[in-house]
Amino acid sequence: MSRFTPDTVERVKEAADIVEIISAYTELRRTGERQMGLCPFHEERSPSFSVDPREKLYHCFGCGVGGDVIKFVEEKEGLGFPEAVEVLADRYGVEIAREAEDPRAEEARRRRGRLGELLERTAQFYAAYLWESKEAAKAREYLESRGLGEEVLRALGVGYAPSAWDQVLTRGQRAGFDVAELGAVGLVQRGQKGGHYDRFRARIMFPVRDPRGRVQGFGARALRPDTKPKYLNSPEGELYRKGRTLYGIDRARGAIAKTGRAVVVEGYTDVLAAHQAGIEQAVGVMGTAITPEQVKQLASYTEDVVLALDADRSGREAMLRAQRVAGSRKLDLRVAAMPAGEDPADMLLAGDGDRLQGLIAEAMPLPEFHVRWVMDEADLSSPSGRDRALDEVVPVLAAMGESISRDELARLVADRLDADPGLVMRGVARGGGDPGGRAGQPARGVGPGLGGGGGSAKLEVPRPLSARERRERALLSMCIASPAEGGEVLGRLTPEHLSSPVVVRAVDWLGGHLEDPLAGLPREDEELLSLVTQLVMSAEREPGGRDAMELNFLQLEQTMIEGRIGAAQGQGGDPPVELQRRRAELAERIAHWESAAAR
Repeated sequence: MSRFTPDTVERVKEAADIVEIISAYTELRRTGERQMGLCPFHEERSPSFSVDPREKLYHCFGCGVGGDVIKFVEEKEGLGFPEAVEVLADRYGVEIAREAEDPRAEEARRRRGRLGELLERTAQFYAAYLWESKEAAKAREYLESRGLGEEVLRALGVGYAPSAWDQVLTRGQRAGFDVAELGAVGLVQRGQKGGHYDRFRARIMFPVRDPRGRVQGFGARALRPDTKPKYLNSPEGELYRKGRTLYGIDRARGAIAKTGRAVVVEGYTDVLAAHQAGIEQAVGVMGTAITPEQVKQLASYTEDVVLALDADRSGREAMLRAQRVAGSRKLDLRVAAMPAGEDPADMLLAGDGDRLQGLIAEAMPLPEFHVRWVMDEADLSSPSGRDRALDEVVPVLAAMGESISRDELARLVADRLDADPGLVMRGVARGGGDPGGRAGQPARGVGPGLGGGGGSAKLEVPRPLSARERRERALLSMCIASPAEGGEVLGRLTPEHLSSPVVVRAVDWLGGHLEDPLAGLPREDEELLSLVTQLVMSAEREPGGRDAMELNFLQLEQTMIEGRIGAAQGQGGDPPVELQRRRAELAERIAHWESAAAR
């Protein structure tokens, strides 16, 4: 992939309104020249998240995350750097310029652009045909019978494919696209006797978009009951991968960020009905089991995911597979207990939107759902059936870790099995092995590393900084605030003065970039990016000046000498006289500078 010109990246950052972007995720309030709010990356009660509108920077003094406006879009929307730049460029009308690239890479990029344009034009045609053609009257009647209003249908771009065999084919060719391109995105297919015809005909069309709103493909529902299959998807291709997409994610991601929760439903109409009922954080897996790519995408937006899939056996098994797929990702998977025989669209059609909202709000942790489902499905009439049920639930309980929730579930299991609660807990204490000494089978749906405790796995707040770390960061911030004096001080620092490799890299970087520390900062080094951002944002608060810098430097020098002396004593010998003399000299100089600072 070609690289953006440095000027392009700077123009994008300059045009982007970082306060507007971050305000979609957390409420900000002005404090002096900064904006402050609750951190959108970890739970906190007191605001420690700071935004600098002028420099287009953010930093959380609680959890340590930080970066520029591009980095924020990368982190919160699950995008790579190129995609984040493109998103911001599109949003703020910045023309993108790229450096010279390999001709084949440039051709591939242009081809993807043309295919995307073709899909977008076709989606607009289908949408217009739904509302403007007589042929689509029955489709409009059907959608209305499902309780879906025009507003939500237009918002998600629902359309209708005409019954004629070549409408999309001829329109696409007139627009300058060839048959190969139409075939590459699955809009036409070859006939048995040669020639090509439209793949989608007489079907309600659901455009499937990526998080940026770009059409990737279509899901299509047959209108006539005798048409098979009932649902027809775009074929897998250059742009469309069913397992990588979530229907409605482009409309839902803002609501997910606002509410801190995603709701996963099964089908297209479930998503439409949920959005119409105000559950705008709903996305659809389009009738398939949730995939690792979909889980990864959800995890980039939230840690709280409610599964509101059908209550039949396949729906329940899909929810348990979601637990396996989640693996070690920090997701709190919960289940909304849908009534048997009803899906979200049915409930909302019946006017039960409040009931659905209640089920989502009261969603149970996935381990609890798993245990209850096993108990409901098990043959509890025989000892062997109860043994099999116990074999399956004990690993689920063991994975939850010690908690009141686990103890309550263990008592429920013992009650349902008519067994001694101690039998259940002894199995749990063995880590999921069978209580009777047999090799327990791994529970269905238990994901490695997921834990299954039902509590949300939040971003860990880092340990408090040591005095040495606070001192060195203060010194580097002073150097940024006063670059003329700071350059000389940086030149005296050695790796032995510093507490970690990332601080060493920061000193090396600042040595050549004090006038503009963020310009050209290597984005692949996330630790360095976060630290330098923090230092820049702290620079205004540091006293600066030659005296303060000298005092901090001497204190770091003192720490270094103390370390050398400690190492010598640890080897059983006396520290060299030179080190002892240097320690005494530093103590005198530090006392002098501290006295000067106090005056």
